[in-house]
Amino acid sequence: MGTTPQGQGQQQGRGGGYSYNLIVLVGRLTRDPELRYTPSGAAVAHFAVAVDRRFTNQAGERQTDFIDVECWQKLAESAGQYLTKGRLVLVQGELHVDNYQTQDGQSRRSVRVRASTWQFMEPQRDRAAGGPDQTGGGGSGTTRARREWAPRGQDATPFAGDEEPADEEDVPF
Repeated sequence: MGTTPQGQGQQQGRGGGYSYNLIVLVGRLTRDPELRYTPSGAAVAHFAVAVDRRFTNQAGERQTDFIDVECWQKLAESAGQYLTKGRLVLVQGELHVDNYQTQDGQSRRSVRVRASTWQFMEPQRDRAAGGPDQTGGGGSGTTRARREWAPRGQDATPFAGDEEPADEEDVPF
């Protein structure tokens, strides 16, 4: 049996088989992340990502899904610091579905993606050339792009010195 990316999502399911829960989204943030802390001090950030469907409807329009995302701890703190409304991001995580009852006894369901990672999908220079939001920073995944973005109003990245030299052969697309 093979391994999963970053050990995410795969587990022994009921009945002895394996189950797999991995979500990958690419879309734009619909609002700035809301960063809060639990009473125990754990950081949690909530935001939504607008993701266009691949096909158009009968009227020829492309529909959009608005997907709630949450992330925890350091990932939440970095989302609160670096992500802004309109940014194109890739989010990877697991789908979480919670069933609950309201105070008046009605059954409800909450669906969201619990992110295990996120990354910018456009470099800062592309956004400045006409992207929807020119605030904040961005980066693609290469060392050169990482150095081009900075958090809101700051000059340095939190990853300064962590970059490895990027080679064009390393880029997966």
